[in-house]
Amino acid sequence: GRDMAAGGRSWFCALALGVSLLKCLLIPAYYSTDFEVHRNWLAITHNLPLSQWYSEATSEWTLDYPPFFAWFEHALSHVAKYFDPKMLVVENLNYTSPATIFFQRLSVIFTDFLFIYAVRECCKWINGRRAAKDVLEKQTFILAVLLLWNFGLLIVDHIHFQYNGFLFGLMLLSVVRLCQKRYLEGAFLFAVLLHLKHIYVYVAPAYGIYLLRSYCFTANNADGSVKWRSFSLLHVTLLGLIVCLVSALSLGPFIVLGQLPQVIARLFPFKRGLCHAYWAPNFWALYNAMDKALTIFGLKCNLLDPAKIPKASMTGGLVQEFQHTVLPSVTPLATLICTFISILPSVFCLWFKPQGPRGFLQCLVLCALSSFMFGWHVHEKAILLAILPLSLLSVQRVKDAGIYLILTTTGHFSLFPLLFTPSELPIKILLMLLFTVYSFSSLKSLFRRERHLLNWLETIYLVQLVPLEVFCEIVFPLTAWKQHFPFVPLLLTSVYCALGITYAWLKFYVSVLTERISVRQKTE
Repeated sequence: GRDMAAGGRSWFCALALGVSLLKCLLIPAYYSTDFEVHRNWLAITHNLPLSQWYSEATSEWTLDYPPFFAWFEHALSHVAKYFDPKMLVVENLNYTSPATIFFQRLSVIFTDFLFIYAVRECCKWINGRRAAKDVLEKQTFILAVLLLWNFGLLIVDHIHFQYNGFLFGLMLLSVVRLCQKRYLEGAFLFAVLLHLKHIYVYVAPAYGIYLLRSYCFTANNADGSVKWRSFSLLHVTLLGLIVCLVSALSLGPFIVLGQLPQVIARLFPFKRGLCHAYWAPNFWALYNAMDKALTIFGLKCNLLDPAKIPKASMTGGLVQEFQHTVLPSVTPLATLICTFISILPSVFCLWFKPQGPRGFLQCLVLCALSSFMFGWHVHEKAILLAILPLSLLSVQRVKDAGIYLILTTTGHFSLFPLLFTPSELPIKILLMLLFTVYSFSSLKSLFRRERHLLNWLETIYLVQLVPLEVFCEIVFPLTAWKQHFPFVPLLLTSVYCALGITYAWLKFYVSVLTERISVRQKTE
């Protein structure tokens, strides 16, 4: 990593500085209800005793992240009081003074330094895989841009408003530590991450199996299979200690207060519907759309009785509770079983076809994608959980680069409905175009000696996103349908993107399962 050190530092700092300046320019942009959510959490953790954090309900946006995140908000609140103490009053609902906005936006930009550090570590780890004369064609440079300037992270954190940057920073850092064989460090970081935001439990199987395979068993047979006698009790104990200590730190105070059930109830609210308010482009979006289509078809052919159909299912369409009329209704347990089944092959693959760090990354992406496809009440933002780790693979192999382009373009496009204000339209389209054009051109030049990144069918599919956006943003609002079927653009976006994401998921799965392992990889 010599050259990452010398010339690398200057271009990396330029990229990081550039994106930080862009984030500062976005301070006055639109922000969603998440902005008020986090202001409310600042107030709760600042003023109330620990025993009331998870029971306080003045605002509808109650605290529903794990305890470490609550402590993070608590720490922020001590800085916030110097900006505007009124934002720390629990009763000041929807309070947005300029100082409050400035502080909250800055807090996201500032905590993103952890993300920047993690990206730098990723680049150091990737560095030296293949040489390039020109900086702009270096794997490390391309990876740094794909991560630091990631379109999804930019709009979700710095326009829509959330703190995903430093969380993904922790995730990438834990991934890199495992790849560098610093297993305990990686395990510790991931345990901390789980107690900051529990959505990362989706990728926990990849961590668990990889640590078991590479750290708890210390040797492999010649054919790459695990040597059962190499099992290390010490290593298992150390891992267990780390997990228990972190959990004790996080949940201990609430167990002492007898509040663990209350915390758990907040973290896993199954009272919400199958799909999030804006349908995430996953299997259930296709399932719901199928149900709608069958209902309309059934009514046209007089196969269904119009009186028995719930009115909301045809007009509302995007309310939290979606009644299925033709297909069977889906329960939280059903989604859990589907997720579990869809994750299994990737976990088996990680155990039986060990490929070191790359096998781990592949399993991580597949866990993230499978839970995105079949999870309960999935937010479309969760697609970033697959896009970011896949970026690490995309600069290493042409096969992964093609899948990355399909997944990223559709995944990012599906985030468009999050920003529905007219003034943000040019920003989101411009940023999306910049990022997409860069990712296509840079990966194309990186793999120009190899085959094409996309086949003609995939190219046609992605190009169709342009007319879809024109229709949703420009044509549709001018038509008479807007009054009667306001949910049509969302439905179209969601279903069209779901096709691309499902395709990318299946294609990646097939490529991982059918991969042959070379002798060199077996001994690794």
